[in-house]
Amino acid sequence: MSTVRLLVGTKKGAFILTSNEQRKDWDVTGPLFGGFEIYHFIGSPLDPKRLYASQCSEWFGQIIHRSDDAGQEWYPVSNEFKYQGDPGTHKWYDGSDKPWEFKRIWHIEPSRVDVDTLFAGAEDAALFKTTDGGKSWVELAGLRDIQGHDWQPGAGGLCLHTILIDPENANRMYVAISAAGAFRSDDAGQHWRPINQGLRSEYIPEPEAEIGHCVHRLAMHPTRPDVLFMQKHWDVMRSDNGGEQWTEVSGNLPSDFGFPIAVHSHEPETIYVIPIKSDSEHYPPEGKLRVYRSRGGGNEWEALTHGLPQEHCYVNILRDAMAVDSCDQCGIYFGTTGGQVYASSDGGDHWQAIVRDLPAVLSVEVQVF
Repeated sequence: MSTVRLLVGTKKGAFILTSNEQRKDWDVTGPLFGGFEIYHFIGSPLDPKRLYASQCSEWFGQIIHRSDDAGQEWYPVSNEFKYQGDPGTHKWYDGSDKPWEFKRIWHIEPSRVDVDTLFAGAEDAALFKTTDGGKSWVELAGLRDIQGHDWQPGAGGLCLHTILIDPENANRMYVAISAAGAFRSDDAGQHWRPINQGLRSEYIPEPEAEIGHCVHRLAMHPTRPDVLFMQKHWDVMRSDNGGEQWTEVSGNLPSDFGFPIAVHSHEPETIYVIPIKSDSEHYPPEGKLRVYRSRGGGNEWEALTHGLPQEHCYVNILRDAMAVDSCDQCGIYFGTTGGQVYASSDGGDHWQAIVRDLPAVLSVEVQVF
């Protein structure tokens, strides 16, 4: 019988939740790194014992921790991240220039072909790579060559928060940056180009500009890597050609503002979002926590509510806090800023809180082995 393991990063430590493929009863381990912000907690798809945790604190700065025994023992593998050359400046909210400053790692993305290779997305926005399991990192600085001087931070910072690697072509990568947009590389991260055609953002000086859109999250299905889905700062979007052109698929959502977006592991046209009220009111519309599912790749959405609170619920769900498993009956998971982790073992039809009262959840990842 398979083991299902959730890796949960929170404001005050990391937690490991473990179950079998029935996903009814869960064992909870943690907190690991208690009291410290674990911005992202993820495992290698090639080795279930290899885990990485992104820790950020005001005392010790940014540190990547690694475990080779599924979380029993940990050691820091690097706290040295340096921009290549003279990084210069980027734009600030008021249009003035601000020096690039390294603050934290928002997202870690392990390779699917080499257990010691992984990528890290930083704030201020930059992409780093290691080929020795995290001991040394190099910036893939070609990304910032794409009008980096014109990038501005979103409300959460100038963060590179999404990294997708084409499972059929390791040279093709996608990243998303708040608030610069989405970008694609076809040569393993050496060179990049913006892929924001079709996006429209009323809050920027040029609403259809090539650079400057606040993308919250990208998602793809492994069997159709040219089909991308996007949760944007307002609007849910879809591309059928690797980001060359985007179309809006918000349809009948009660709000098209949110952070996470995910694709069903076996149904590439089934996607999930969790709307919140607005960019200033980060909680579910009407105080009702609802996951929305589209079985047709967007436009037509249904509310999934069974087992979720439908009154007086004012939590938020952050961009890295939603994941799907690869079990025969797809499981969906998300964590909230109220410290709950919800799970559905039937594609979203029914939900249960598998743990409550954690610190605010920053990330949720899942492994099946």
